[in-house]
Amino acid sequence: MPNDLIRIVSRDSPMALAQVERVRAELAMLHPDVKTTVLPVKTTGDKWMGDLSQVEGKGAFTKEVDAALLAGDADLAVHCVKDVPADRPLPAGTVFAAILKRDDIRDALIHPGGLTLDQLPAGSRIGTSSVRRIAQLAASHPHLECVPIRGNANKRLAKLEAGEADALLLAVAGLERIGRADAITEVLSPDVMMPPIGAGVLALQCREEDRDLIDLVSDLGDRDAYRETQAERMLLHVLQGHCNSPIAGYARVQGNELSLRATVFSPDGKVKLNAHEWAGRLDPATLGTSVAVALLRQGARDVIDGIPH
Repeated sequence: MPNDLIRIVSRDSPMALAQVERVRAELAMLHPDVKTTVLPVKTTGDKWMGDLSQVEGKGAFTKEVDAALLAGDADLAVHCVKDVPADRPLPAGTVFAAILKRDDIRDALIHPGGLTLDQLPAGSRIGTSSVRRIAQLAASHPHLECVPIRGNANKRLAKLEAGEADALLLAVAGLERIGRADAITEVLSPDVMMPPIGAGVLALQCREEDRDLIDLVSDLGDRDAYRETQAERMLLHVLQGHCNSPIAGYARVQGNELSLRATVFSPDGKVKLNAHEWAGRLDPATLGTSVAVALLRQGARDVIDGIPH
């Protein structure tokens, strides 16, 4: 394997390609003899600027990448975990070979005039198409107006500059990956804007049969990020959320302990169901199940199923 060429498939957005370069750099440091090449693909989610529920939801960002891997056109896929559906298994014959060290999980406000979220005047237009962000803003800042805005981060920043919104909400990690952390006005605490499941985490996906490659790239994995991701994705799997259901949460390793905090919202933010547990002796997947069950006992199933999708 060290003398082979690893073909890496990814979405073709600037952010996705920056993520691939991180993977290539980390691979080169650990395995200098390994050579890599990149296969960029345009996904349905990148082409479609409307409601994601009309094009398979979050799977719209992974379908073409998965297809290239399964067809043998590529050997390794790089995914943002938050874009990989957790309500169903990974495509048959594939596996996550490594979960990379986690980046910042927080959201950021971008405002051209430097105002913070609490300083924005009533009626300010916040550019976001995220149901998670919309529900939380409706609950915490009902005087602000959310306007739909899609496209990669650079395109959203350009739309902000063109006046299509007064401010934007974007992921800190994404802005850092494309070298635009300078645009950030305010970094929002998870207590103010709880992140999506899988925030700030990159996963490397391989075919199950490629054992040598799995062994090779597994060296890039981070144990804490793996445990956190396993708990979060199991939570989402048990909840069976869809792309229109505002579900937020994050796991955190502190010392040897793992905790998971999660919230299910109604789209208007008027319903907010919370759960938070420590793993104790539970493994991460069991922790995710336990927190999901706690939310279901509060009525999460009715909230999720009552949202059109």
